[in-house]
Amino acid sequence: MSVQSFVAACSAACLLALSPLAQAAPAPMAAAATTPAPSAAAAPLTPMQAMLATVPPPKLDARSWLVVDLTSGQILAEHDAHAQEAPASLTKLMTAYLTFKALKEGTIKLNQMVTESKEAWKTGGSRMFIDPRVPVSVNDLLLGMIVQSGNDAAMTLAQTVGGSVSAFVAMMNRQAQQWNLKGTHFMDPTGLPDPGHYTTAYDLSIIATHIIRDFPADYARYFKVKEFTYNHITQPNRVSLLFTDPSVDGMKTGYTSEAGYCMITSALRQFPNGPRRLLTVVMGTPTERARGDESQVLLNWAYQNFDDIVLASPGKPVLTAPVWKGVDNKVELGSSAPVVISVPRGMGKDLQTKVVRPDPLVAPLQAGQRVGQLDVSMSGKPLAVYPLEVIKAVPEAGLFGRAWDSLRLMIK
Repeated sequence: MSVQSFVAACSAACLLALSPLAQAAPAPMAAAATTPAPSAAAAPLTPMQAMLATVPPPKLDARSWLVVDLTSGQILAEHDAHAQEAPASLTKLMTAYLTFKALKEGTIKLNQMVTESKEAWKTGGSRMFIDPRVPVSVNDLLLGMIVQSGNDAAMTLAQTVGGSVSAFVAMMNRQAQQWNLKGTHFMDPTGLPDPGHYTTAYDLSIIATHIIRDFPADYARYFKVKEFTYNHITQPNRVSLLFTDPSVDGMKTGYTSEAGYCMITSALRQFPNGPRRLLTVVMGTPTERARGDESQVLLNWAYQNFDDIVLASPGKPVLTAPVWKGVDNKVELGSSAPVVISVPRGMGKDLQTKVVRPDPLVAPLQAGQRVGQLDVSMSGKPLAVYPLEVIKAVPEAGLFGRAWDSLRLMIK
């Protein structure tokens, strides 16, 4: 079955109804399609990597960079994405994530008032300019850290969430280990220079993706704010593309002399078959302007050179298969999350899909139960495998129904 015929079977309405937030980050179902960035000593390219590599990547004035299509979960291109770098204030993404997590778990409150410690007040670098004599809310601290990149805000949040900075840093490193971020180690919640404080463009893309996927409301609330005033001091968001590209809605910048100028950017643009979210990580550019320019180049290149092909919409059947010994004689197989694949522009027509499933299917079948898979290939070469699941449960039939189907199966 060609992708063209399959997509045509899905109504245009269901494709356009895909939620931007649902498509904001790769769903678990799309993990098989994700293309890890190859290292210099990596094995030969997989068919997926080779297909994407047919589009020459841009040349950027940056030490390392990465662009991910978060709608499909695929890395479209990268350069030294696993090289360890000083992250500077990009560190604050992990600080933000753990704060959002604490808010969700109820261990802290958004309107909770806290007092800045002497340690936080003495922290150098960019500041929110907290007055240690005046309590500040967690909400304002988040704005001060994300919009103004305040180190004093990051330190105060770390102490509020973790009880102490050292305990919070331990939380940061535990979270990095849970996500298998092998190139990352944190020494503080701010990103001030330290030989033991490092990460990679790839690892940062994972942290950023988790913020967008796990806390979509918090991402939308804080990361697109263009300026914030605290203590009678107004500071603009340093993500310059927020002011020049209407599709950009976050995320974070960083700078130290060791790190150079860095920027992580996410953008959401609308297309006829649904929204597409991209994430770029650009590290080690020589100037502040360059990090914005190179991020824009990378976004435009990825949007212009690749198409997202929707293979399955949430809750919509890919296949209706016969069922034996059930109260229904058919079952719909599909996906609870969008199934999307990124291909070089114009190559979607060359994709082929094949449903592989057990036969016969015998009830009972539970909703969400994995039953088979959708294999995607091009020119005979496998590209990706997506699990299929039961959309609506099929309970077991009564004694007579089961006996009758058992007889039919014997004859079959």
